[in-house]
Amino acid sequence: MKPTISRITRLLPDQSLLCILGSDVIPESLRLSKTEKEFAMKRLAQKDDHVFLNSYYKSTYLIRLKEGLPLHRIREDLRRTAYNIRNLIKSNNHEELVITSSDAYKGAVEDFCEGLMLSCYSFDKYKTKPENNGHKAYPSSILLHGDLDERDIRWLTSSVDAVWFARDLINEPVNYLNAPALAEEIRKFGLSAGLRVEILNKGKIEALKMGGLLAVNRGSVDPPVFCILEWHPENCINKNPFILTGKGIVYDTGGLNIKTGDYMSGMKGDMAGAAVVAGAMSVIARAGLPLHVVGLIPATDNRPGGNAYTQGDIITMHNNTTVEVGNTDAEGRLILADAISYSSRYSPELIINVATLTGSAAMTFGSQAIAIMGNADEKYFSLLNISGEDVFERVARLPFWEEYGEMLKSDVADIRNIGGREAGAITAGKFLENFTEYPFIHLDIAGTISLKKDDYYRLKEGTGTGLRLLSAFFRRMVDNHPGKE
Repeated sequence: MKPTISRITRLLPDQSLLCILGSDVIPESLRLSKTEKEFAMKRLAQKDDHVFLNSYYKSTYLIRLKEGLPLHRIREDLRRTAYNIRNLIKSNNHEELVITSSDAYKGAVEDFCEGLMLSCYSFDKYKTKPENNGHKAYPSSILLHGDLDERDIRWLTSSVDAVWFARDLINEPVNYLNAPALAEEIRKFGLSAGLRVEILNKGKIEALKMGGLLAVNRGSVDPPVFCILEWHPENCINKNPFILTGKGIVYDTGGLNIKTGDYMSGMKGDMAGAAVVAGAMSVIARAGLPLHVVGLIPATDNRPGGNAYTQGDIITMHNNTTVEVGNTDAEGRLILADAISYSSRYSPELIINVATLTGSAAMTFGSQAIAIMGNADEKYFSLLNISGEDVFERVARLPFWEEYGEMLKSDVADIRNIGGREAGAITAGKFLENFTEYPFIHLDIAGTISLKKDDYYRLKEGTGTGLRLLSAFFRRMVDNHPGKE
């Protein structure tokens, strides 16, 4: 159960309240006693990151902003502080909590609220004895006070809702979330956000000759699906749509090149790219961004059963490119290649692909950065970099030189689905580039999407990382448009 978020215009004397301070001046509006002020000032002088005051009829939390850091680091520190004091806030069982600020940067209230809401997520639907019951786990209502409007609140709530949705999908086991079930969850969430949603069944996928998706699906008893999400308002500022493609492998055994040891652990989350794309599409729609955006999500599991595809098979893809299968555990790029080539019918301005594609990306950047590469204009990479700092879902760019594509040459087909051991993240991206003639950017989220322990509000297991990045990217694109008033 998530708390509700709403805006208030004035503070009441008996409300439990959290105030973000941009200076050591405590505003009179907090109505603290002389003793409370003296205690708070002493603690602030000691550079404590928060001060808690427990009065008879209310609780007061004071958060002092860091100084001497770039704004994006101050914002992230505030979100992390929300994680650090979430248990203190939970333990006080507030029915309501007001969040306000004094002498702080514009947006501080929303940043703290976002950090708190993302820190309070839990996946406990299958626990028969939940640790927390009902709204007592955290405030049932969060009231925001300050210089913000309904647009800010709508963005905050839609973003948090989308991350919770994406985390739920990533954490859901495959025995409850196979490909058709994933499509149904995406359909319901997309429609609730105002998106146009179309789900293509196996018959339509066969008619479209999506050889990659069909090949990967051959070892499964469940049919593949292909989800199309579209947001196309009347006031679009882009003539040609942006395309988001997301990998929807609901479980990856590796196929006949089966994963060994503990490498299969966590593979229920191999559809994280699909969850991120669906979530970002919902934020764009709920915020009413004047952009034409299409989300394409191919989905299946990758299993070694039945008539599973094999190493050495040659597959004819949606765009008629032939692919020699060098490894059945390089399956994500096969289903995505069909989605990327399908996107050509839209004549897109830009294609952004999101996938847990390679262990190479995770080994290169760990959990601290999303690997990014592509052939699109520098303005898009710059905007993604800035947006990544905004929400602290940072990107790290890899080279995309032509020579890496030569590592995919095949003696018997147009290309192979793997290169060598070296530069695995890059060659995976170069493989995908073969399936579009339009500007292309690839985000490999393998290192950031699932964690073994909390990284502050990026909680253990599914994080949803990449969703807030894409949402911020499109919001900045609209805000930076020359026609924006």
